[in-house]
Amino acid sequence: MTALFRRVDPAKKFRITKGQIARFLGIAESIIVKFQCWPFVLFVHRKDKGGEFISYRVLEHWKNAIASQLQQCSKLKQLNHLWSTIKNDRKKHRKQYEDSVFSFLHKIWQERLDNLSEPLVYIQDDFTHH
Repeated sequence: MTALFRRVDPAKKFRITKGQIARFLGIAESIIVKFQCWPFVLFVHRKDKGGEFISYRVLEHWKNAIASQLQQCSKLKQLNHLWSTIKNDRKKHRKQYEDSVFSFLHKIWQERLDNLSEPLVYIQDDFTHH
């Protein structure tokens, strides 16, 4: 199990409906016989073509869960470690991360980075004033 899956635990925490799956697949809900949340993928049993697997990484739930993880970081080190983990996950699973999703996550990371970064404080030298 990857570090991100341990953090997010999609099989247990995502509330996925048949309607959401149907919209994602571009099919009518009536085509879906059943679906199951497995540890790394959704298994969808369809009337028209049998079983189909869907990676959690391609779902809106994943994007939102990862964005939430970024926003919850309270320390720079924690934030940068998470961002490194996200980049590594994307590198391994490139086909499952649309560029728009990665751009969205990068924006969230950058905003959080800006909020956590301490502003530079310049101390005025007492000897410069007479």
